[in-house]
Amino acid sequence: MRTLVILLVFSSWVNASPVMLGDTLPARKPVTLRTFYPPASLIIGGLLSTGHSEEAIRNEVAEERNHLIPHFRTKVDDYLQFSPLVIAYGLDAFGVHSKTDLINRTVILIKGEAMALTTVTLLKSATHTLRPDGSSYNSFPSGHTTQAFAAATFLNEEYKDRYPWMPYASYTVASSVGLLRVANNRHYISDVLVGAGIGYLSMKVAYWTHLYKWGKARRKHQLVY
Repeated sequence: MRTLVILLVFSSWVNASPVMLGDTLPARKPVTLRTFYPPASLIIGGLLSTGHSEEAIRNEVAEERNHLIPHFRTKVDDYLQFSPLVIAYGLDAFGVHSKTDLINRTVILIKGEAMALTTVTLLKSATHTLRPDGSSYNSFPSGHTTQAFAAATFLNEEYKDRYPWMPYASYTVASSVGLLRVANNRHYISDVLVGAGIGYLSMKVAYWTHLYKWGKARRKHQLVY
């Protein structure tokens, strides 16, 4: 059921886009099967770890958490999930220009965030999964982790050509949000893995399908470093 909902949602996003690979952007890299390896691995890994038996990986991780850090609580993840966005716009504000101009960059961000939020909302409603702390039935997938990976992908897309280390930094921050959600007993590891895949893929689709026709971006949007 969860796999079907994920496939249907993302199929609708891709099919709804008028152009996927050939738009007005002159130097776009083709989308290959390899591009889908990271999100597919995360989502499949999350789905494989789910289950209701005591032997399920997600339950084993939750039990270890309750044994090792039963009283751990922090709200850092509430803010850390947005930090890549702050960094992306902050760098540009201080003169470290991003790959895409402000208007198109913001449109891409809104598209990616909308896809991520819609997918998470639909899945939470469809699966109705109880959180490990028993507080509510909206555990799957992790919205915080989805947001963190969407934001990290946005930051990475804008600055990876200028700073080769940016993927390591951005996804380390995003991964820490997922770990904190498990440590806070708010999510199972399966929620976090699938959320990470959704966030990553949502922002990637936003970039793949963007036409760069906003504002002054009729010129080449990519910087020459």
